[in-house]
Amino acid sequence: MTTTRMGSLLPAEAPTLGAGSPGAAAGRGQRDSTCRDADGRTARLLRLASGLFPGGRGRARRGVPPGCDYHYACSANMLMLVPRLLVGLLAFTLLGAGCGSGDADLTIYSGRSEELVGGLIARFTRETGIRVAVRYGDSPELAATIREEGARSPADVFFAQDPASLGIVAGSGLLRPLPDSITSLVPARFSDGQGRWVGVSGRARVVVYDPRRVGPATLPDDVAGFADPRWAGRVAIAPANGSFVAFVAAMILTDGEEAARAWLEALARAGAPTYSGNAVIVAAVDGGEVDAGLVNHYYLLRRAAELGSVHAANHFLSEGPGALVMPAGAGILATTDAPEAAEQFVAFLLSAESQRYFASETLEYPLVAGIEAEPALPPLGSLNPPDLDLSDLAGALDLATDLIASAGLL
Repeated sequence: MTTTRMGSLLPAEAPTLGAGSPGAAAGRGQRDSTCRDADGRTARLLRLASGLFPGGRGRARRGVPPGCDYHYACSANMLMLVPRLLVGLLAFTLLGAGCGSGDADLTIYSGRSEELVGGLIARFTRETGIRVAVRYGDSPELAATIREEGARSPADVFFAQDPASLGIVAGSGLLRPLPDSITSLVPARFSDGQGRWVGVSGRARVVVYDPRRVGPATLPDDVAGFADPRWAGRVAIAPANGSFVAFVAAMILTDGEEAARAWLEALARAGAPTYSGNAVIVAAVDGGEVDAGLVNHYYLLRRAAELGSVHAANHFLSEGPGALVMPAGAGILATTDAPEAAEQFVAFLLSAESQRYFASETLEYPLVAGIEAEPALPPLGSLNPPDLDLSDLAGALDLATDLIASAGLL
């Protein structure tokens, strides 16, 4: 029996910016009834909504009522349940508030969850004094929102979970070039080819497998090998998951549409088990329900940190689109009226302190040289991701989704 022990990796829970946190308390001054009255939630939301879609871009229009500093969280699911005219009312949900004399200095649209990065953003505010309003949501939905808002977007920074979402915004001409002092910190293969966004942490695609059922030597080096009949019904996928769709998009770019179609159809004919997401696949493999699955590397590490030990192991493919490393990244909106603060935030994400945070708390790969990843991981430099401009993934997402659906996997 193979057991991997990683109890020491248990991530500390990221603090939230509640009313009593340092970030919320910063600049706290005289309170007005809008901030103070717990029964005035509707009135507050109406005031927030009234500032979201006016004609100009003044700070008062960022959805931050004068006299209050707010940290926002986005409920992406709510946006799909209401008409567009109500989006401004429901997009921002008050998470913590402290009232002061000024508005937020910087607005971030974050496709990374508050659980993962809320504490990091709070640290940025504490260290710099820059007050931040954050809109949380799914990266693709936030990218679509930024495109729809266009020059009226209140966002200064787009902090995205995946390169495809950044590519959508960059391809629409809505990101400004980053300075060399920022882009030079990260290997070019993990950033936009035109310098419009930069990767800040990396997520490698892997094969999670059960060594009790699968010999490591039998695992292929390329994901194409899983189309072989001997793997029929043994390799789980999450066909609706964004990471899987991005991986298929990478396959389209590297191997061509027909090769991607044939591979997906082979998996469908073989009865590949399908699950809702990466974490569910890892649990199924670790529990002996299925032999292997295609996931991101950190899900097994997080499970090991939570449970103390696991049976499953990660296999890093050595070639092809299955070796994709997808960075989370950040770009600055071309329409920002706070370029210096925005650059300061992106640079903060690449600081040694933040890179160590990604390594230890989110269990991702730090992308800045000199910062070591979690010891259980192979070095980033030993991986062999496909050679492509990650921004190009955006243009292949629709086709990837169509191919997955036409193969009968959705």
